[in-house]
Amino acid sequence: MWKFPRPIKHKIPEARWPAAEEAERSILYSPIAIGSLEARSRTWVPAMVPWRATDDGFVTQQNLDWYRRFAEGRPGVLVVEATGVRDIPSGPLLRIGDDRFIPGLRKLVDVVREASEGQTLLFIQIIDFLAVKRRPEKSKYFQRFLEVDEHHRGALAEVMNDKAWLTAHDNALREFLLNAGDDVITAVLRPRELEALEFGYRERVTDMHLRHIRDLPQELPGIFAAAADRAREAGFHGVELHYAHAYTMAGFLSAQNDRADGYGGTRENRVRLPLEVYRAVRNRVGDDYVVGVRFLADEVIAGGSRVEDAIYYAREFARAGFDFLSLSKGGKFEDAQQPKVGQAVYPYTGQSGYECMPTVLSDEIGPFGRSVPLVAAIKQAINESGFSTPVVATGGIATFEQAEEILRKGQADIVGMARQALADPDWFIKVRLGRGDEVRRCTYTNYCEALDQAHRPVTCKLWDRVDLDEPGIATVDDGRRRLEPPHWATD
Repeated sequence: MWKFPRPIKHKIPEARWPAAEEAERSILYSPIAIGSLEARSRTWVPAMVPWRATDDGFVTQQNLDWYRRFAEGRPGVLVVEATGVRDIPSGPLLRIGDDRFIPGLRKLVDVVREASEGQTLLFIQIIDFLAVKRRPEKSKYFQRFLEVDEHHRGALAEVMNDKAWLTAHDNALREFLLNAGDDVITAVLRPRELEALEFGYRERVTDMHLRHIRDLPQELPGIFAAAADRAREAGFHGVELHYAHAYTMAGFLSAQNDRADGYGGTRENRVRLPLEVYRAVRNRVGDDYVVGVRFLADEVIAGGSRVEDAIYYAREFARAGFDFLSLSKGGKFEDAQQPKVGQAVYPYTGQSGYECMPTVLSDEIGPFGRSVPLVAAIKQAINESGFSTPVVATGGIATFEQAEEILRKGQADIVGMARQALADPDWFIKVRLGRGDEVRRCTYTNYCEALDQAHRPVTCKLWDRVDLDEPGIATVDDGRRRLEPPHWATD
């Protein structure tokens, strides 16, 4: 994980927890309209990927237990993990790209409704992603993947000052590069080829030489619309369209998107497909179904979109009719750290990844509410444009006073907690009942994120080794980690 050159270790903030009467009078625990629905409070659990689905994308008992545990805390809104809209292999991530996934997703809806006693709205985040391959062995790359052409011959002839390479056999050139120094390889390979060798092959929305990439604007609206329709059939209260981080729709919004087909270049063109996807979804599910969006307030990469772009997108999304705007930050492939051979690049290991999930090892600003100023600027802009679309702030928000201040200042309409909710899913009900001093406080070390990076079931270090001898609990790692936190003893 990326770190500041001279990081400052911050303490988690002191907390003054409200009595039940104060909590009940607070903005945080006041209701808010989201589209045609009303959330009982302005508390929100953002989507987190727990790595508990089957390899085919089906809901498992572990998924049901995971979401039941969050629902028991009674957040106003709970968002189910990024769920793939296409019926393609994606590992142990939930999928919604075919009707065969609906029965399992319906069970998940029923579990949350029962556990929250109908007090929590349940949305599902739906996502599309492009191909990302593992970093190959050097020999495998040169012997199987590199397509030798005149560019390589000419570059090698120039570097080696030997025109014989202009007519050399492909295999001879491959063998030479396999044993060449890094300076020669860097001079001969194209930038994308060098990336494929050092990081693994990765598709971009700008790869217009690939037909399936060119066709994304024609294909994705219908695919997202069908996925949203399945979500409605399964019983979810709404969908969150995933337009953030390192994935397909974020690629279209990115300032790096220079497609020349009317879907890249200017902001107006970059937002075109995201709006077309929204309209297709809205036409399929109707005006009475909640459709929101998760997108970036700042990409935090060179040549990427900044808050000015996000303000423009937010206005367009509000004008189009999105029911909520949920903001995140960073989490991109472009500045990710090099993976080990055999592993895939992970888009939360560079500076943009740090800004997405900041830790207590930070700069002088610190990790707590780090993205709130960006969120506040976006909210102010859409409000000044005459829109009242609810805006969700997330990122290092963990105490009642911090959340209440954000709402009181009008910096956001709803407050989301991911890592803090993972540390203690009962945060919301504990604070509401005046028992905030019993909250298990997140320490923001990103133990959970490291598990996610390794594609291992995500847990929290504060509870995954507690009461391991408790009868009937589910565990992983040969019983060394429990999969859900202990239940809150309310007596």
